[in-house]
Formats: sequence, C-alpha cells, structure tokens
Amino acid sequence: MKKVLALLMALLLALSVAACGEGTSDITTSASTATTATAETPTTGGTGTAGEAGNLEQTVDAAAGALRATYNSEDLDASWDVSSATRITLSGDSISCDGLGAVVEGSTVTVVAGGTYILSGALTDGQIVVNSADQETVKLVLDGVEIACADSAPVYVMAADKVIVTLADGTQNALSDGATYLVEGEAAGEVDAALFSKGDLTINGGGALVVTANYNDGISSKDNLKITGGTITVDAVNDALKGRDCIGIKDGIVTLTAGGDGMQSNNDEDQQRGYVSLDGGVIEITAGTDGIQAETGLLIAGGTIDVQSGGGSANSSSNSGTAGNTWGAWGAGEASQGGQAAATGTTASAKGLKAGTALAIVGGTISLDCSDDAIHSNGSVAISGGAITLASGDDGVHADASLEMGGGELNVTTSYEGLESAQITVNEGTLHVQSSDDGINVAGGADGSAVDGRPGQNTFTVSGDGYLSINGGYITVDAGGDGLDINGAILMTDGTVLINGPTDDGNGSIDYLGECTISGGFLVAVGSAGMAMAPSASSTQHALLVNLPSVQAAITLVHVEAEDGSGVLTFAPAKQYQSVLLCSPDLQEGTTYTVYLGGSSSGSVTDGLYTGGAYGGGVESTSLALSGMITTSGAAGRGAVGGAGRPGRP
Repeated sequence: MKKVLALLMALLLALSVAACGEGTSDITTSASTATTATAETPTTGGTGTAGEAGNLEQTVDAAAGALRATYNSEDLDASWDVSSATRITLSGDSISCDGLGAVVEGSTVTVVAGGTYILSGALTDGQIVVNSADQETVKLVLDGVEIACADSAPVYVMAADKVIVTLADGTQNALSDGATYLVEGEAAGEVDAALFSKGDLTINGGGALVVTANYNDGISSKDNLKITGGTITVDAVNDALKGRDCIGIKDGIVTLTAGGDGMQSNNDEDQQRGYVSLDGGVIEITAGTDGIQAETGLLIAGGTIDVQSGGGSANSSSNSGTAGNTWGAWGAGEASQGGQAAATGTTASAKGLKAGTALAIVGGTISLDCSDDAIHSNGSVAISGGAITLASGDDGVHADASLEMGGGELNVTTSYEGLESAQITVNEGTLHVQSSDDGINVAGGADGSAVDGRPGQNTFTVSGDGYLSINGGYITVDAGGDGLDINGAILMTDGTVLINGPTDDGNGSIDYLGECTISGGFLVAVGSAGMAMAPSASSTQHALLVNLPSVQAAITLVHVEAEDGSGVLTFAPAKQYQSVLLCSPDLQEGTTYTVYLGGSSSGSVTDGLYTGGAYGGGVESTSLALSGMITTSGAAGRGAVGGAGRPGRP
C-alpha cells in the first residue's frame, strides 16, 4: 500500500515540474485552489487492511499542478494590427497576396515568415501552408474563409515556432478535406488532419470554424493544442481534436463528432506530456470510441462538458450481440471510415473520460453517457468539485489504484457497477449510485463483473490492501448486486450512507472481506436477508441488524423507535426488502428499540429518509434491547456480527 502511494505521488510530483512543448510556462506547478478534507487513517482489520487512506488535498493539488495548462498573452489575444498585416484573398482556384512573408504558387500559398496574415474568400481545391523558420509567431486571421483540399490538409503547418489561428468576430469559416491524401516526401504518412500543425497551435477569437475531416483527424498538433475562444465544430472520421503533447481548453464553444476519440493527447514516450486540461468553455462530444483520452493525466477545472461515447449507455455490454449492437466490437487496430486506426494503443475502448495515470475533477458541469466506463483511470481518480451526471454501460467511475472523493456532486444514473477501484475514499461531497450489479466495489474479486470475460471488464484481482474509507459526505446506493462489495476492509468515521438493495438472497447490502469498523456517521442498508452482514464487533458505534420474517414491498416504511418514544429511523426503501441494518450515533446501549413496518410519516423525505414530523399507523415487527456494539434479530445471513469473512468466496 505504502509503495503504491509513494509511486503515485512520485509520478505526480515529477509531472508537476514538467513542461508541455513550449517549456515550463505551459504548466502550472502551484497547488490547486480547491480545498478538501484530509482522510482519516483507517486501521488494520482482519484479512483486509484499510491502511493509509491518503491525503486527498495533496493528491488533487499534485494532479492539478501537473495537468493544468497555462495560457500566455498570445494565446488570449484575438486582436491584430491591420496596418502591418499581409492580406491573402482566396478566389476559387486562385490566390492573391498583398504584403510580405507569403509566396503564392497556383492554389497554394506558403507563409514563410512570422507575422499576421488575414485570409478571406473561398478556395475550391487548395492549401494554406506555413513553413517559417522565424522565432516570431505566425498569426492566421480567418476572416470568412472556406477552404477545401481534395488530397491533403487545407491548412498545413509544416514548420513554425507557434501558430495562432484567430477567428475574426462574427465570421463563418470552414475547412474540409478529401477521403484520400497524396502527400509526398517527409510529410507522407504524417499529415493526417484537416488542420494540421507540427508545432504549437492555438485557436482563439469570436468567430466560428467548421472542420469536416473526411480522411482522418479534424484538428491536430504534434505539440500543444490550445483553444481560448471561438465557436468550433469538428466532424471527423477518426479523432476530432488531437494534441500530442497536450490539449488545453480555456474558453469557447466546441462541438465534436468523431468516429474515433473526441479528444486525444497521445504522447506515450514522455510521462511529462500527453495530458488534457479543461478550464472552461462549452464542450459537446459524440465519439465512436473514447470521449476524451489522455495518455497521462486529465484535469477538468471548469466549463460545461457533455460526452456520449460508443453509442451511449444503452449500447452496453449487457446488450452485446443483440441486433444492431456492436458494444465491444472495437479492438486492436480496428480501422475507422478513413482507413486510419480508430484509437491509439493496443485496445480500443468507448470510455467517456480516460486517463493513463491520474484523472482529477475540481470543477465544471459534466454529463456523460457512455457504452464503456464513464470515468476511467489506469492510476488514480480524484474528485473534489464539480457537478457530474453519468450513465455507463460498464463502470460509472473506475480507477485501477485509488479513487478519492473530497467534494462535488456525482450522480451515477445507470451503471453495471457504480464505483470500482482497489482503494476508495470518500471525505466530502454528494454521491448517488444506481447499478445493475455492485454499487461500490473494491478490488473487483469474484463478482458478476468477472463472469465470462465480458467485453470491457476491468480485470484486477483481490488484494489484501483493498479498502473503503468513508470520512464524510452523503452517499446513496441503489444496487442490483451488493450495495457495498469490499474485498478488504470498511472504515466509516462520519457521513451518511443509504443503501437500497439487493432483492435476491445471493447478494447483500454490505459485503466485505475482513473488518467493517464504524466509529461515526449514519448508515442504513435495506435489502435481502440471505447474505446480510452487520459491521464488526470492533466498531465503536452501535449497530442494529434486523432480519424480518417476510419480504416487505418497496416503499413500505420501516420505523425504529426508542423506548422513550423518540424516533431513530423512518425510511421508505426503494426496493423490496427483508433485512434492515441501522448504525447511528443515536443508538444507546441497554435501550430497547421497537421496529415498526408500514404506516406513514408527516416528515420531509429525501432519498427515502424522513426527518421531522410524526410517525404512526405502523405494525410492530419486533422489539430488542441493545446489547454490545452489534445487536441482531431474526434469522441471520452470513457473518452477521462481522469479521468472519465470506464463506466460499476469495
């Protein structure tokens, strides 16, 4: 556990001093302004060790420092000096030039020096080439252009220190290419986008740009790609936006339709590059494979982001093989319509947000509808802000190493499994999970997600270091499988957790391997009785587990009342149930509690939990005196007093 955290932090700290293409000015190394709670340090319990939950604040700060792109004055400046600019006028198959620094040959104009170039008019089959050895930036002002090129990139930056494409206010601009490129020399096989740059590329301004990429990618930079303004629409047979070293978006309206990835930063040779940083703007993505893919890190700090990938959650693996459903059909080297690989790496996927090392969300409004995982990292995921709504055909949020939530709102409306990671920590924030299998799963294990090699499954194995640590926040789970399936330990020190489900006796509301230690917070779990588990006797807060003699219909109130008439719980389960687990600071040793079923309450209700008001009209089910930390009633499921492990499962 310590080794894993040390490696992750070392990687993040290494990234935080790295640059993206232009040098250290392209990356922010200071701490994020987001403040989050520090996780408690769980204790060892049984087979599972809740171990060191880590410091979410440091994780997010390190990730934000490593991943956030910065923007200099050139990136943000959408003005230009008309008096010193060169004017380039496009007219059918001819080009005229008024000024210095550009050479016209037929239907191709080549910019050979730094400076400002104002382009206007239409070119039916031609090309704008930038080939400048100057250190001075080249600014291309698109002042109402329509450029088509049948056999290459309409705009090709062959060489330049930096190119800025400024969209003049109020103008409409369009670029389109053909389905086949005929590029000779060193550029053969390299030029693969309608707007292609071998150097840094920034797009700004108040105009509009429509890119139709019939060959492969839409807009591509071999270094940094930044967008600070404009209304940009890209329709590409493969990837819509590609920045090899990084993609940074600060502002603008960006609409992407892609047969491959919506955005991709794919530098896999330098761990200090290959990241995506989103600080603002309105971004809408419809992608055949991944919505946003970063080879290293992905940071979302602001903006409005809407992603559909792989046809959406309705195109999930559970429907694979049905008529018209091709979920999971993509694989190594699958070709797109343009004949190029649909995704980098050996295996294609249809994830919403995907990072190779670290994924951090500190702000923004995010909507995801994904065939595959909605949020996925091969390393860590840290959420400390933002409002996220997602629907997934697989995992809602998946992180191979660790998943930490320290703020924000996360609403998983549809998923196979809601959250999945080797180690999960919740310190603050609001989390709602709907899942057809497990709601929150630690370390995978032998649950339904590992059956029959389901396409897209995340196959990591059980580890003794797995844990779920809840130190605050508000969590609701509605699960078809286990509510909490923890191949390790559970530690709860604070927060509110409400669990509905499962309804079948082959799963349980909470399912853990090791110890479940509760010292604070409020937990209600209602579901089937066959596999019901209570917290461990090592807990320091009392718990009550009641297994009822018969199944109760959904919405039938369960009310727990102390002998003095004070109510401890009034809850309307969303599903049928036969087991009720309550862990509350209001439960007192030696007090007799009565459980009522049915009736009504005049209180206010949120997520089935009633507060205030008066309860009445219910039927008494059982009464029991609290004795010890864990008190049970009725036919117990398995490991009812906790700590006994799970018979027959690894």
